[in-house]
Amino acid sequence: MQKSDTGMYKRKLFNELVVHLSKKEFSIITGARQTGKSTLLKQLEDHCKQNNLPVVFLNLENRSTFSDLSQSPVNVLKYLPEADKRVIILIDEVQYLKDASNFLKFLYDEHADRLKIVATGSSAFYIDDHFRDSLAGRKRLFVLLTCSFDEYLEITEKAHLKDELNEINKKEDYKSAYLDYLRIEWENYILFGGYPAIITEPDKEEKINKLKEIRDSFVKRDILESGVQNEIAFYNLFRILADQTGSLVNVNELSSLLRIKNETVTSYLHIMQKCYHIALIKPFFRNLRKELIRMPKVFLLDTGLRNCLLNNFQPFSSRMDMGEVYENAIFRILAEKYGLDTVQFWRTSAGNEVDFVLADIANPHAIEVKYDSNQVKSGKYKRFNEAYPEIPLNFSWMNPFTEDFFRRIASL
Repeated sequence: MQKSDTGMYKRKLFNELVVHLSKKEFSIITGARQTGKSTLLKQLEDHCKQNNLPVVFLNLENRSTFSDLSQSPVNVLKYLPEADKRVIILIDEVQYLKDASNFLKFLYDEHADRLKIVATGSSAFYIDDHFRDSLAGRKRLFVLLTCSFDEYLEITEKAHLKDELNEINKKEDYKSAYLDYLRIEWENYILFGGYPAIITEPDKEEKINKLKEIRDSFVKRDILESGVQNEIAFYNLFRILADQTGSLVNVNELSSLLRIKNETVTSYLHIMQKCYHIALIKPFFRNLRKELIRMPKVFLLDTGLRNCLLNNFQPFSSRMDMGEVYENAIFRILAEKYGLDTVQFWRTSAGNEVDFVLADIANPHAIEVKYDSNQVKSGKYKRFNEAYPEIPLNFSWMNPFTEDFFRRIASL
């Protein structure tokens, strides 16, 4: 993670976006609110200027610019400087434009030789099927999640601990004098999560207040923009899911509990996914008759937001749900490393289960997560090992906390 000239750290996604600037496809950045999408655009503008790449930042909060672009996508051409190469146009919150999907489609089809658009937009924009259909083959979607633990260490200016982490992972027998410091930072990270504004806030009470603001203000914007009718039911469903991380999602049960229709529950789950608040992971199976479990498992994409929804910021060592929090943290690592659609779980109708299965990658493997090493009972997974000998099963635990904890994380 690099530091920009303005003093703001650059997220890992920054380098991927820089590489994609030369591609014909438009770059669309999505993710939950408050993850730093606007900051990324400003850093890309700085990068382009430093490398003599023609660039224009179009601010839709400027009423004149907004009016121009809403009237016709052709008006974008008025903002282009004279250049002998494609101009990079950066647009923040593109969904505010009238018919944003057709706006992007027209410019790609008619002027992709002259301009390259990098845009951010709200999650509600990406729920629209028209966006997906009209821009097929014309865009690449980049997902900006909340910060990883590596990014957390950089942002909190603890680069020496990140260096120590690298030493632990490079040397199998390395003993760190900073292990206790790393444990404190890891527990702090999974307690308060990875939103940039939360990481940079030093006071714990203010961290909690800012998480509540994200919960109450920014999630409410998602509700409004997504057309949710029953805000109370939406919030109650969100809290229930936070309390059930790592569990199967039974739409019938949720519908009965909340006294709303099954279709409403399904719609709310879809919105929460598209707004990058939750992930529903699918079951892995190759024997339909014996293994078919249709229900997905749910995880939140930020452990801090999960703890805020439950109003539980107790220290990690005294929590009753430490196993659930740790499993959710492992999912978050896997989701960033392999993609949200790649992570699955295995469960048979007889109740045999493995937490995570990564079958569709170059090195397929499965992971069972336990908080304490004493809970690891390899014999319980005989059925999985016999059914899938080609998918090695690994275990990840947090207690006892040694250097090997981080080595296991790195090898996930």
